[in-house]
Amino acid sequence: MGKALAAGALVITLGGAVLAHTVFAQHPPAPASMPTMAGQDAFGAIAEVVTILEADPATDWSTVDIERLRQHLIDMHEVVLRSAVRPAPVPAGLAMEITGPGRTERAIRAMVVPHAVELDRMPEWSARTEMIPNGVRLTVVARRADDATLVARIRGLGFAGLLTEGAHHQPHHLAIAKGKAPAAHLH
Repeated sequence: MGKALAAGALVITLGGAVLAHTVFAQHPPAPASMPTMAGQDAFGAIAEVVTILEADPATDWSTVDIERLRQHLIDMHEVVLRSAVRPAPVPAGLAMEITGPGRTERAIRAMVVPHAVELDRMPEWSARTEMIPNGVRLTVVARRADDATLVARIRGLGFAGLLTEGAHHQPHHLAIAKGKAPAAHLH
């Protein structure tokens, strides 16, 4: 029995080595003396998605659209780093006027409106948007107006922090790259 277990372990070890060699042949691990960060956040996000796609034998390369993901990441950059945000406390939450010129305005409209839908699906708060000149007004309030901790959390997170809520970004990026994100939610 001991020889059978040893033989089984050897087969598993060899199989793992073959699989690792196959995966690392495409993307060898960086030596310990090499940097591991991609050097730029959008590049790193794209590299991560490409690695996932290449590791999945079911990837349908005829639908993959990395350029669409790149454009989405540019929009994220515009919204997070180039928009102007004017927050104002409202009962049970926060209203934020997010504005910007040109591409920034288009990115705000493309990203904030669908993100408000995602925020509104969360059990703790309610979110809505309205169009304003050069951008969008986003209002997020606690569903329980008497929850002072949650109201403080909304106000403390502010616009940039609220954008991170929902943890839907990573699956969304993969769906965009695979050409599977709904047309109405390109960003």
